[in-house]
Amino acid sequence: MVPEDVRYTAEHEWVQATGTGTVRVGITHFAQDALGDIVYVSLPAVGSQLTAGAACGEVESTKSVSDIYAPVGGEVVARNDVLDGAPETVNSDPYGAGWMLELRPVDATAVDGLLTPAEYRAIVEQG
Repeated sequence: MVPEDVRYTAEHEWVQATGTGTVRVGITHFAQDALGDIVYVSLPAVGSQLTAGAACGEVESTKSVSDIYAPVGGEVVARNDVLDGAPETVNSDPYGAGWMLELRPVDATAVDGLLTPAEYRAIVEQG
């Protein structure tokens, strides 16, 4: 499951433009499937400045703890507080209700440099 209307990172984050100058970020179906049952999500605070490629949070599952990486640099303008009480939402709907944060990118064109759905699909299929 690789939606066509988002961009991806090699670290299995997805990025989708919201149409309001921000981007919504989450982890991919592949990532949540590999992690297993997610039991905790740690996200940066609204107002945090993130650097592209830097760790900005964590996802804890029954199997392991994995970092979440900022796909682009920018300011956190929203976080999905639903995940505080229902982290399993990432498992059930990673591209919808399981989104993690919204960023206002420093460079609006940075998203264009991320992986296309076809490029991401090739990475996932190579294993």
